[in-house]
Amino acid sequence: MRAAVLHGHGQPPEYGRHPVPRRTAGQALIRVTAAPVNPLDLLCASGVSYFGAPTLPYVPGTQGVGVIEQSDVLPAGQRVWFSCSAGMAPGDGTLAGLSVADDGAVLPLPDTVSDDLVAALGLSAVAAWMALTWRGRVQPGEHVLVLGASGTVGQVGIQVARLHGAGRVIAACRDAHGRQRAAELGADAVVDLTGTDPAQLAGRIGDASGGRLDLVLDPVWGTPAEAATRVLSPGGRLVNLGSSAGQQANLSSATLRSGALSVLGYTNNRLSAEQKATALAEILGQAAQGRIDTDRETLPLADIGAGWARCGKAPHRRAVMIPP
Repeated sequence: MRAAVLHGHGQPPEYGRHPVPRRTAGQALIRVTAAPVNPLDLLCASGVSYFGAPTLPYVPGTQGVGVIEQSDVLPAGQRVWFSCSAGMAPGDGTLAGLSVADDGAVLPLPDTVSDDLVAALGLSAVAAWMALTWRGRVQPGEHVLVLGASGTVGQVGIQVARLHGAGRVIAACRDAHGRQRAAELGADAVVDLTGTDPAQLAGRIGDASGGRLDLVLDPVWGTPAEAATRVLSPGGRLVNLGSSAGQQANLSSATLRSGALSVLGYTNNRLSAEQKATALAEILGQAAQGRIDTDRETLPLADIGAGWARCGKAPHRRAVMIPP
């Protein structure tokens, strides 16, 4: 089969031939119709992630959309979304013509949402949804700040906060296109995160928050997270699910204690298969009604180098690769 194959850690995959994966008991063989390139895929392929260096060569890709070829549970021809642990555990991933996934990681899809939108949303949308609802416990009327608003998690986070009744949604990111897009997606105010002075960033966030900030969705950490904690209202929560702006943030003990603030960690890896399936089903239901969308572009799998290079960079359109 044709696939995107990683031959060196930290290098982009190469398009070429690769053995067809073998299905075992409890797995489905899926013909892939769309697979996104996610930051997690690049992290795993780097060889320096906390998952350890994956054995080479392997096919990256941790999620995709496709059609069942063989399964003990679902009929052949069933359209599905699925995830796998490529790069985190032995085995190949979704950036290929065929892929295998555990039956519990396969979700039948309605015909109301396109392959490319399902692929682009996927686990990034699950992260935004669950970080705000399950971990952050967003409440109607609350003021919510979405850091990193230009990325897929941020774009979805804006819409999820609005859907759950947030009284004010503030979007913050560094690039101008992302801020414009955030406003189009429903943010009440946008904040420029350019700069390294936390006091200056806190001032901008404070001005945009309308004197109240209850919950922060934080996929970036670093200086932006430090600035946000300075603005959080008493009892406020910050949910962190990434570190694209830095691995460290200087949080003041006095700030945390005086405001009785909560800093909460989040990862999709702590969710059960049932939680993921339930969240994604709700997300796709909203997407079918036009209430959740995200920026994306489709590329043939043969152009994996271009899709790989664009991941995590402005203008933050999720690359969705289409196998032949």
